[in-house]
Amino acid sequence: MTSESHEAALRLLDTVTESTQRLLATIDSLDDAALTGPSLLPGWTRGHVLAHLSRNADSLVNLLLWARTGIETPQYASAFLRESDIQEGAQRPLAEQRTDFVESAQRFAGLARTLTPEQWQAEVRTRQGRPIPATEIVWMRWQEVEIHHVDLNAGYTHTDWPTAFVTRLLPEATASLSKSATEPFEVITPDFTTTIGDGTPTHIITAPAADTLVWLLGRTTPDSLPQPLPPLPDWK
Repeated sequence: MTSESHEAALRLLDTVTESTQRLLATIDSLDDAALTGPSLLPGWTRGHVLAHLSRNADSLVNLLLWARTGIETPQYASAFLRESDIQEGAQRPLAEQRTDFVESAQRFAGLARTLTPEQWQAEVRTRQGRPIPATEIVWMRWQEVEIHHVDLNAGYTHTDWPTAFVTRLLPEATASLSKSATEPFEVITPDFTTTIGDGTPTHIITAPAADTLVWLLGRTTPDSLPQPLPPLPDWK
């Protein structure tokens, strides 16, 4: 990795900080009662989403530590502890959730800024076991912040996603979904076209990029998407 990619990681970290501040503004529009309301994720309240965001930041701190020290540090100690931390954290009042969110985000950003260009070259593994360069850790956090901001179901929608975010994630999401698609279909947006799955497409989905992406991520189905839609494999 060159010094340019190190600098790119730090620039992206600034972008993550901006997204984090937007999410914090949404958090500040909530109250304790709102935390018990439904998110866009089945079975999760807004409290679950906030607890997950905080624990995700700490899990990515683990990967940054791995990159910085060379000592293998799993993203999560175990799947059981990951789930239990979310379930327990979801029950806390808003003030505790807010403090946890802010402090965990600061831990992540603070440690990321200490990595050297060489340490950003280190290979670590996600909780699914996928090897990635340390620079991708920042991109992982941006996805968590933007996608789960929408999941909060509190006024911020996929139409608020930054164009750069949609432009980067859409090709990645389609490539990931293509591995498990049972019925091939074509996706056409103003600046991106691809076929998900192998074979001749049975459907052609023509829609704005953000509308297409939020559907592919399994969150909602905007009215702009044509009906009927093909079966959608799970993202990640």
